[in-house]
Amino acid sequence: MSLRIPAIARTGAALALAALALSACDSGGGASRNSVHAVGSSTVYPFAKLVAENFARSNTDFRSPLIESTGTGNGIQLFCKGLGANTPDMVNASRRMKDSEFDNCAANKVDEIMELQVGLDGIAFASAKGGIMLNLSPKTVYEALAASPYGKEQTAKTWKDVDPALPADPILVYGPPSTSGTRDALKELILEAGCKSDPAMKALKDSDENKYKQVCTEVRDDGAYVDQGEQDNLIVQKIESNPRAVGIFGYSYLEENLDKVQGLPMNGVQPTYENIASFAYPGARPLYVYVKKAHMRAIPGLGAYLDEWVKSWDKDGPLAKIGMVAMTPEAMQANAAKVREQTVLTREELAAK
Repeated sequence: MSLRIPAIARTGAALALAALALSACDSGGGASRNSVHAVGSSTVYPFAKLVAENFARSNTDFRSPLIESTGTGNGIQLFCKGLGANTPDMVNASRRMKDSEFDNCAANKVDEIMELQVGLDGIAFASAKGGIMLNLSPKTVYEALAASPYGKEQTAKTWKDVDPALPADPILVYGPPSTSGTRDALKELILEAGCKSDPAMKALKDSDENKYKQVCTEVRDDGAYVDQGEQDNLIVQKIESNPRAVGIFGYSYLEENLDKVQGLPMNGVQPTYENIASFAYPGARPLYVYVKKAHMRAIPGLGAYLDEWVKSWDKDGPLAKIGMVAMTPEAMQANAAKVREQTVLTREELAAK
């Protein structure tokens, strides 16, 4: 005669075993934890929060995940500190992990990392509804915001100083801080692209990469660019109150606030869902989630929370309804397989892209 164990008892036993496993992997000797903990990107934050809320409603046996907005760079630092209950299980990122960050993780025994692309986003340039209208390009943005454009003194005070076709309004841009993945993507997708329009900068990259990075990605600090921290909603508020100001934030914040702000075209292309999905818009970028595989065996609900991500990222799913741009069907299938098989990212794969 077989003994049937009640579902509640089975769940309790699973939670106890998971907590015990986490204590075992906790190199710092910290206490066990029975809920998912994620840190990272302010851009990914609203999406991760929605997935957490839906997960909590569908999985009442587990505690609701704790999602913190720390910025991508700071989040990856926290993620890479080690294994165990006193470290995050996941980091949300609005750009791909860097080789140096991967190496730092490995040095701290975080040597099995799952990388999931969860969707697409765009670095949107915007102004108040009815405010300043600019047809921008990577070149004009670089020349307006660089600390030393093409290695020369920054003298531009107005947009007209940069491009005679633009208005004579003062350059005033509210944007993300240096710890933000949005700032990293701004550098890579817009500033560097604008900088490399000068052939001499391409040559500089070959001869002195550190100097090239400084010239092509360092942002001016004379008040024309204002760092607003990891609060994209604050940038929306700033440009809403100043019709001549420009803001930089993730596309989802633009879509959420279209009653207050308007997108500015880049190379004549509007920051829209369709243009980001097709990468026609120059600021389009992938969004990522990184997960410690060791914590998959230890943290109650972590696997189920990742399953909730997979259920949410469809074009008609809940994430698209709040501004995430869906991946291609092929990318969705590939990333769902990574969750199912708990595929680990290798250093070679990271360096190859």
